[in-house]
Amino acid sequence: MFNVPVTYMHEYENVSDALRPVLLREMAAHGVKHLVLSHIFLSRILMEPGFKQVIRKEVADAGLDFVDSHAPFGPVLDMNCADPALRREMILRNKLMINIVAEMGVKTITIHLGNEHRWPGVSMEKQIDFIRDSLEQLLSEAEKCGVTLCIENIWFRLSTPERLLAYKKEFPTDTLGFCYDSGHANLMQNGKVSRESVVWDAWAFSGFDEPEWEEDVLQQMLPHVVTCHLHDNDAVRDRHNMLGCGTVNWQKVVAQLHEAPRLQCIQSEVLPVRVSKSIHEICDAFAGIGVCGI
Repeated sequence: MFNVPVTYMHEYENVSDALRPVLLREMAAHGVKHLVLSHIFLSRILMEPGFKQVIRKEVADAGLDFVDSHAPFGPVLDMNCADPALRREMILRNKLMINIVAEMGVKTITIHLGNEHRWPGVSMEKQIDFIRDSLEQLLSEAEKCGVTLCIENIWFRLSTPERLLAYKKEFPTDTLGFCYDSGHANLMQNGKVSRESVVWDAWAFSGFDEPEWEEDVLQQMLPHVVTCHLHDNDAVRDRHNMLGCGTVNWQKVVAQLHEAPRLQCIQSEVLPVRVSKSIHEICDAFAGIGVCGI
């Protein structure tokens, strides 16, 4: 049992407006209490401001609430965005999203740092400078809004635990935290088992013959982990599988999360549509590894 909420996501882009309230009630009926204010919802709120009130009412009517959030992501939305004009828009969009999640009572937002291969003509050093600049501007906004900004481990060089810890050292404020992603960590720890693993190509872009494999991603990140994305994979692709349908050591992960001093919530990032699993099955899988929350 964890003394923090366990939140669930869904691929709402595959759900019609008419069906969405039914889905939310079904989720509640199978034991879900808390939801992720997902990148899908945030993207739609940015395009249709009135959707904020629609989704708030649907969620409340189902007896659910939003606890954590994930910003929309991609080359022109991530912190390493290298185009000057697009960078300005990226900062403004992320500041607006921080304000939106605060207005909706959500206390954390996960924002991607970005993957270096998206900007092939820009050096790693310059991209790191862009990330520093983004953090400085977005952390200021997050602090004003009372929102913790969480940066996530990914299998690219810009988002290794070593890099996350370097950013944290430069910005020691409690407004900056980490989002531990179990699937991404598994790729970096066990991707060596197959040359087909996506990690090899990611690091080859930067001229590495072989990735710098990690031993224990969560242990390195643990003091600053505020939220986490839990899902499984085979260390070859980022599949967002059901827990137990991959090679993640769940006994070790759960034991370590119990020791995370800043942990505010745990998120299921299993993708039900992609992996053809029901909400009931996903909830049972989390309960089966001891991930039950308030």
